[in-house]
Amino acid sequence: MLISRATTADVVDLAQLLYVDTAGEVGDDEAVDEFAAELGRWWAHRGDSHAAFVARSTDGEVVGMAWVAFVPRVPRVPRPRATGRLSADIQTVFVRSDHRGRGLGTALVEAAAEHATRHGAAHVTVHSSRRAVPVDERLGFASSPQLLRTTAPRT
Repeated sequence: MLISRATTADVVDLAQLLYVDTAGEVGDDEAVDEFAAELGRWWAHRGDSHAAFVARSTDGEVVGMAWVAFVPRVPRVPRPRATGRLSADIQTVFVRSDHRGRGLGTALVEAAAEHATRHGAAHVTVHSSRRAVPVDERLGFASSPQLLRTTAPRT
């Protein structure tokens, strides 16, 4: 297996994985192509703030992904030696069910986290599923009593 940074050439494969992750099934070619075009337009406007990583099988098929979003911590008041602050959030880690249990999710999260810190993120968070929490903890992620969140009420 190979983990690499995704490029625009991977948009259709990323769209297919997002379709499966969200809908729980493989989309028909027309639906995936339509979504891939939308994803490509979305990503073209966010190339500086979002990066994707893919896991490829030995035959080159994309079987997993992880996204990392960079979040500038503005309009936070500058601090001495910290006038520009950046955080990152790892999102949408997904590996096709027939390729799970081989360490691909771990490798994808590691690649995304390393990319984030290499590009200056002082903090990296990950949105985990219950099943992925032990994996993320083994990678050094930990719960924080200071990191709180709220969910907007559904209307």
